[in-house]
Amino acid sequence: MLIPEWIAEPGLNHFLVVSAILFSLGIMAVISRRNLIMILMGVELILNSANLNIVAFSRYGTLSLDGHMIALFVIIIAAAEAAVALAIALNIYNRFGSVDVQQVSDLKN
Repeated sequence: MLIPEWIAEPGLNHFLVVSAILFSLGIMAVISRRNLIMILMGVELILNSANLNIVAFSRYGTLSLDGHMIALFVIIIAAAEAAVALAIALNIYNRFGSVDVQQVSDLKN
């Protein structure tokens, strides 16, 4: 069975489409969710789509290994962001008894 060449070897367009799908799902999660943890997962999806773009342009462009190093720094920053955000989420849960963003906003007033 012959596999078409455009399927056998992914090109830059394939990576950009996957990245656009990840970015769209991340934006949808941030906009539509009320749970703080789900919003943080949406932010992580957005950061991962940016990483995928950086690595894809590094592979198919002229950035050589520089794009991979930038992606590594973005991963490190995302891990630190996740740790700080989860600590904030735990403090919100301990104080308000919920991680629902709308309830915490209403309690502020």
